[in-house]
Amino acid sequence: MECFSCFLGLLLLLAARLPLDAAKRFHDVLSNERTSGYMREYNQLNGWSSDENEWNEKLYPVWKRGDSRWKNSWKGGHVQAILTSDSPALVGSTITFVVNLVFPRCQTEDVSGNIVYEKNCRNDTGPSSDQYVYNWTEEVDSGNGNSPGHHNVFPDGKPFPHHPGWKRWNFVYVFHTLGQYFQKLGRGSARVSVNTANVPLGPQLMEVTVYRRHRRAYVPIAKVKDVYVVTDHIPVFVTMYQKNDRNLSDETFLRDLPIMFTVLIHDPSHFLNESAIYYKWNFGDNTGLFVSNNPTLNHTYVLNGTFNLNLTVQAAVPGPCPSPSPKPPKPTSFLPSANDNPLELRESPDEMCQIYRYGYFKATITIVEGILEVNIVRMTDVLMPVPQPDNSLMDFVVTCQGTIPTEVCTIVSDPTCQLAHSTVCDPVDVDVAGMCLLTVRRAFTGSGTYCVNLTLGDDTSLALTSTLVSVPARDPASPLRMANGALVSVGCLAIFVTAITLLVYKKRKGYKLIENSTGIVVKGNGLSVSLNRAKAMFRPGNQEKDPLLSHQPGIL
Repeated sequence: MECFSCFLGLLLLLAARLPLDAAKRFHDVLSNERTSGYMREYNQLNGWSSDENEWNEKLYPVWKRGDSRWKNSWKGGHVQAILTSDSPALVGSTITFVVNLVFPRCQTEDVSGNIVYEKNCRNDTGPSSDQYVYNWTEEVDSGNGNSPGHHNVFPDGKPFPHHPGWKRWNFVYVFHTLGQYFQKLGRGSARVSVNTANVPLGPQLMEVTVYRRHRRAYVPIAKVKDVYVVTDHIPVFVTMYQKNDRNLSDETFLRDLPIMFTVLIHDPSHFLNESAIYYKWNFGDNTGLFVSNNPTLNHTYVLNGTFNLNLTVQAAVPGPCPSPSPKPPKPTSFLPSANDNPLELRESPDEMCQIYRYGYFKATITIVEGILEVNIVRMTDVLMPVPQPDNSLMDFVVTCQGTIPTEVCTIVSDPTCQLAHSTVCDPVDVDVAGMCLLTVRRAFTGSGTYCVNLTLGDDTSLALTSTLVSVPARDPASPLRMANGALVSVGCLAIFVTAITLLVYKKRKGYKLIENSTGIVVKGNGLSVSLNRAKAMFRPGNQEKDPLLSHQPGIL
């Protein structure tokens, strides 16, 4: 009899367990890779349900990985689901997950929620003659879609929310994490936010399964998963910027120039908006500790070397005070004590407390020599031996402070310094006697106003200066006119001298040369002979005093 009772109890137990074993659970569908010994000891997420609930497999079929039915789950190819989040999230803040569906080529979602073929787009099979991939509007209208219907429900049987436009949302998204799920109706994308107050610290896994409408049922089209992180440290990032630094990502900076440090706190849900935040800096150069409530701070290193930068961010987060812990009862006394305060046990539920959260940032930076400043001290036009009307040359005398540059680059642009006309780079001879004094010659095509950017650089630094240059218009005929003017002047002078010579000759007809030597004409040119004759007319006397005859001895 005792054995029969045991056997009967076993049958009843199996009968009681049979419906549980036969029914699909959310964790069977959404976490089929998880072992059966997985423990769910997490606090309840607001608005989420336990994945121990039953799954309606008849309305939402379950296909394992590799099932051949996946190949026909979507017309014209496969749908890809992309899951992103704004992780990492500070505990107590809100983390947001976004799922975007990527349809096959040439397919898109229209304003009515239907999937249509893009116009003038050719896929592998060529343009389609049909406008729609899925015309869900027509499908719902022809299927008495005006009534809620037993099929307008989620996998756990809860009805769809009938908000305005819900009939145009033809995808069902099921989010799953921490042994709990959240189901949502949407279009080609879906967004879910979760408060992390009850989420354990560290990395966690979010999984999403997507179904599409198929008459009075739904077809799985995509699965995706992603890791998110919840932390009790404030996520802190620091950007470092320095003028003339050639590479801002190598953490190498220049001596004697300020570095601008800007702290960026990753807080997409604005959880810290009402918090008092302080920044404590230690730059590692024995300058002490700097405390500021401004996320931006400048610091200048005056020595070369390697330094360890440390930053601590402190945030006082306001929030409700925790419930007071019960105090042990006081010992019984028959004598009243004046120290007893009847207000001691009074609770203040509206009292606000502060929770301190901290964030940390460390970096190792290197300080080296570099070009600190560059200036244009003089600009001069270059006179060309043969002037060219289309080109103008200009010399720029440039000085700099710091190390000697190894290259110089010039960018000639329009007056707004936006549209570059030409760029020229030249190496700089390092043997400049320790002085940074350069002359840079550049050509300008045509007249007008130009923006000139001069950049001096070496391995670690780039120093820039800019100026505006006005190039005047040149008259193409001006060189020829100058040459003609010179010839005209010389011609007028020759005519004037000839006229004076003839006039004087007529007045002194009786003068005869002492010696009629033909050598004068042979050795001199025509102009010299004419000038000497004119000089002889103005200065009558012995012809031997003429320098042209001084080579002859015995004449003085």
